[in-house]
Amino acid sequence: MLNVFVASRVRAVGLDPPRLGAQLWGHQAGGRLASLCYAGANLVPVAATPDAIVAFADRARAQGRRCSSLVGPAPAVDQLWELLAPHWSRPRDVRRSQPVMAISGPPAVTPDPLVRRVRPEQLDVLFPASVAMFTEEVGISPVGPDGGAGYRARVAELISVGRAFARIHDGEVIFKAEIGAVTPQACQIQGVWVRPEWRGRGIAGPGVAAVVAEAARSFAPVVSLYVNDFNAPARAAYRRVGFTEVATFMSVLF
Repeated sequence: MLNVFVASRVRAVGLDPPRLGAQLWGHQAGGRLASLCYAGANLVPVAATPDAIVAFADRARAQGRRCSSLVGPAPAVDQLWELLAPHWSRPRDVRRSQPVMAISGPPAVTPDPLVRRVRPEQLDVLFPASVAMFTEEVGISPVGPDGGAGYRARVAELISVGRAFARIHDGEVIFKAEIGAVTPQACQIQGVWVRPEWRGRGIAGPGVAAVVAEAARSFAPVVSLYVNDFNAPARAAYRRVGFTEVATFMSVLF
């Protein structure tokens, strides 16, 4: 469950770096593969032992920073960042405590029946909400030099595979979320967002419950997500849905 992002990418496209969009570094212990590190737009340690983290840091330092973030289990990312910090540029933000939450049964609140899969023809409605969510969460806009074409393509891809969900009212998204990574064992919700003027009305809990219910039906028995520790309203909403905290992630954002 903690490695659902990397596992999902490998299951989808295999290990070929151009298709994966990343290198996958391995570290052996006793002649056997023991640890991995996904090195792409994100640098993600997987089951990384202390010795493996040192090796991964050496390789990352030698090739220079190519990622926009480090993310993963807090102890591993903390050690990795301690080794890289003296050599890499100052990050925009370091989020040391991001609770990983999971649910493996039906949601504890009634799902919002108005939250539905986004249809391809609704891309133009969803895209502005996706940009607003990303900008609010990450602190920078995903609309870069390409005019947002790359990010728009990613949103369109999630719609095409039935993993984008929204409640749309009068042509505007008032709630949205996606299932960003999927394996047969677990999937991960991402991009949860409520339109600012609709916040405080109890939209998030039933909206997330709707996504959880559909995720369990269509994708995997365990549904997970991670959230910033300072986002008390979101954490409370997820607990009401039935999520429990199972681990802690850490992110370093550039």
